[in-house]
Amino acid sequence: MHEVAPINPWVALAYLASGILFILALRGLSSPASSRRGNRFGMIGMTIAVVTTLITHAPWKSGDAANSYVGIDVTAMAEILGAIAIGAIIGIVMARRIAMTAMPQLVAAFHSLVGLAAVAVAAAAYLNPGAFHIADEIGQIFAVSRIEMGLGIAIGAITFSGSVIAFLKLNGNMSGAPIMLPARHVINLGTLAAIIGLVAYFLTDQSPWVFWTITALSFLIGFLLIIPIGGADMPVVVSMLNSYSGWAAAAMGFTLGNTAMIITGALVGSSGAILSYIMCRAMNRSFISVIAGGFGADDSGGGAGGSKEQRPWKPGSAEDAAFLMSQAENVIIVPGYGMAVAQAQHALREMSDMLKKEGVNVKYAIHPVAGRMPGHMNVLLAEANVPYDEVFELEDINGEFAQCDVAFVIGANDVTNPAAKTDKSSPIYGMPVLDVEKAKTVLFVKRSMGGVGYAGVDNDVFYMDQTMMLLGDAKKMADDIVKALSGSGH
Repeated sequence: MHEVAPINPWVALAYLASGILFILALRGLSSPASSRRGNRFGMIGMTIAVVTTLITHAPWKSGDAANSYVGIDVTAMAEILGAIAIGAIIGIVMARRIAMTAMPQLVAAFHSLVGLAAVAVAAAAYLNPGAFHIADEIGQIFAVSRIEMGLGIAIGAITFSGSVIAFLKLNGNMSGAPIMLPARHVINLGTLAAIIGLVAYFLTDQSPWVFWTITALSFLIGFLLIIPIGGADMPVVVSMLNSYSGWAAAAMGFTLGNTAMIITGALVGSSGAILSYIMCRAMNRSFISVIAGGFGADDSGGGAGGSKEQRPWKPGSAEDAAFLMSQAENVIIVPGYGMAVAQAQHALREMSDMLKKEGVNVKYAIHPVAGRMPGHMNVLLAEANVPYDEVFELEDINGEFAQCDVAFVIGANDVTNPAAKTDKSSPIYGMPVLDVEKAKTVLFVKRSMGGVGYAGVDNDVFYMDQTMMLLGDAKKMADDIVKALSGSGH
């Protein structure tokens, strides 16, 4: 049997350094201007944590006498390093190939892997508690370890299955509309009560049926909690699953006796929960409802899947848009997921630069859940070198639409839909939206009139008298507007 090498007194200091670097990483990621530095802090901190763990938990060969170490088990260490190398290669390839538009799916996929890792660690500890030093001489797992194990496997399994559903919805493999099950609240509450009861019972009985039933029910409730949630609320779900993955890692850190996992898991869990709370307030959602699942969805909710009424709308061209914006005094640009898909941010910045040269005041309005994950639009605009002082959050700019000459909406739908303020049957009802309909003129870039937003509801702004619909690919439309601005002498 492999033994764990004696713990070096410098280990606590190394893990403390990692924790400080992780905190600095979170601080850096709070702003696009410092995000690169934050990423570097996180990478350095994780490197220190991984190397420290490898050194302190290296597999040792035992000698003839008890607790006598004769050297590192080279075969076992090679297996560990090989697994790390495979994971690193997969991560590097995915990071280099993934498009920004698919980043939310990638985040959801990574969350699922964290949850699955927690389940695997808990299962390994349960099947061989002696190797984890969490059992007595007769193989009975310590009570505190049973609590840690039960919580870790429950949160990990919920994170895994919930993240799988989030990935499928974000990736378009599953409908973004809420999927309602009959008596879903009763089923969810009953399943959660059974999990909590079994975790408590696990303290008195470590029979396999208890452990594996907790595991199975936790996988099930993860699916049940996420499928009733509509697409408009998915950014909050991704943030909440991020929090769950952190708590799962922290719970397994106690089981493994690894300080770095406890610190990192607690940081991820708490920061994810805080971010989710902030987003819920920004979207007028209940934080408790997020945890319970199915928030923002109602059995009687309309919009998704219904037949769309044929209503008159006003078509426009790139030349029309160029003329209107060049004559304007104030233009507010509202980017959305359609801009991300078309990768139109660079053309959009070029368009705004040309307008600014002609004395037009240009600002960008960002909704908290524009795109499909928090900060999605901010990252894309930063990538296109849009000045940070031109980018404003909803609460800072919403009052300016009434004095705005042109609101240029590019690829956004749900976050500009006034139904969120007026239609109680809408799945987005109660979510604060950007008041683009108050602008003197609304230019709405959309691929076609046939589609609806991710939440599955039509937008009344399309049919208003002051709205001109610019149909086509967002990047091509922005490029054509730039050409029209150049050709018109502006």
